[in-house]
Amino acid sequence: MQRKIQAPDYHPLPSGPLPSVPVTVGCRSLVSSNCNTQCNSDRELLMADATAPQSSRSRDLDKLLLRPGHLVGPTFEPGTELRDDLQEYARILVVGAGGLGCELLKDLALSGFRNLEVIDMDRIEVSNLNRQFLFRLEDVGKPKAEVAAKRVMERVTGVNIVPHFCRIEEKELEFYTEFSIIVLGLDSIEARSYINEVVCGFLEFDNNDKAVEESMKPMVDGGTEGFKGHARVILPGITPCFECTIWLFPPQVKFPLCTLAETPRTAPHCIEYAHLMKWGEVHPGKTFDPDDPEHMQWVYLEAVKRAEAFGIPGVTYTLTQGVVKNIIPAIASTNAIISAACALETLKIASGCSKTLSNYLTYNGVEGLHTKATEFVKDNDCPVCGPGIFMELDTCLTLKMLMEQLEDHPKVLMSRVSVKYQSKTLYMQSPPELEALTQSNLSVPLFNLMDKSPKGIVHVTGLAGKGDTRQSCSKKLRVVFKGVGVGITDTDMAGGA
Repeated sequence: MQRKIQAPDYHPLPSGPLPSVPVTVGCRSLVSSNCNTQCNSDRELLMADATAPQSSRSRDLDKLLLRPGHLVGPTFEPGTELRDDLQEYARILVVGAGGLGCELLKDLALSGFRNLEVIDMDRIEVSNLNRQFLFRLEDVGKPKAEVAAKRVMERVTGVNIVPHFCRIEEKELEFYTEFSIIVLGLDSIEARSYINEVVCGFLEFDNNDKAVEESMKPMVDGGTEGFKGHARVILPGITPCFECTIWLFPPQVKFPLCTLAETPRTAPHCIEYAHLMKWGEVHPGKTFDPDDPEHMQWVYLEAVKRAEAFGIPGVTYTLTQGVVKNIIPAIASTNAIISAACALETLKIASGCSKTLSNYLTYNGVEGLHTKATEFVKDNDCPVCGPGIFMELDTCLTLKMLMEQLEDHPKVLMSRVSVKYQSKTLYMQSPPELEALTQSNLSVPLFNLMDKSPKGIVHVTGLAGKGDTRQSCSKKLRVVFKGVGVGITDTDMAGGA
């Protein structure tokens, strides 16, 4: 049986099974634990929970789901049926099985989730063992997703976790449509951006450019750096997406090449010299793979030589990984606290048992403890979660004819246009090599280039304005083809990855 569960923020979510989250004994343990005792306490918690009676395991969860409250959503219906439906129908995807991902899997399983999946492309390393408590020394070299799923299933009765050892980009877009809520435990801006584009790509809009509630797929995003962290709720079309607030993330540190080549002063300078300059000299034409242990070992050894030549201490293999892969330092207790917050928000979204976070929580434990919730505003012109510019086109319209229309379209006024559909480049103005490769598409109907889909999102970049005031910009086009499909003019897609 499916239940339509409404978002606690008083916006109904898509009908169908939605997921649930941890507010159980696990969360209390997370907040009170510290760096030195986190791994042991979590292991003991999992072991105790595996043998606990069902009534004891769901005691705290029942307090939220079996009785009414003052902050619940308007469609919240307390009772055992709600709890059972969440356990049976909710499907949650955890993206990332590192420090935060391990905590999330444990929390979600202890909170009553029974259908979980986890995706991660990394293998376990010795440096992970101090905070990623699901892993052991004998697990080094094994896929994180597979080991994490196995360990949680061994200790929590009734939970089923499906691991995926691959890149998130390797999955078809349809894979992500199967889940009620997607929870992110990532340490990469690029990975967050990709998932954000995928999820916002499921959005549909009506004729008034309002997001269709049934097309929204909630996301809960967590991140940590040392003693700091954040948890946020993303309801595409309602709250800001990741792209709307990309400015929250500081720019990555970059070193001048002249410093790396001539006057290195720190260990990271030596590492980046080996990574950015020496690798290309020794391995011309060979792409450096940061996930290849042999490549990383080579960079480490070259960085050591460089450091010794200039009398610079501090180059280690762990630091080399951190600099090359931009690894953010992590502390177990911070992961635990942020995971608890993310898990709680997932439960609130799934069940409507309380109002959701609005919409960005920050945690700072550097000096004392400070938390703050900030309500950021959605960018209506966001190229990812915004409605874009609606265009209804004939199926015979060629790509070249579209580009000519864009020059005079009142909302676009763009010349020298390059066109992209999903992951395919339909036409590129420059460099000349790419222009030559894509020139043949100019005479092909756009309908055919879009795989004869009745609707879809096309991204265009070019020069907007006239004369000396022209500047580079990008636009999102919400394309619908006339006479194709049923009811396509009533609801239009918002975006695509």
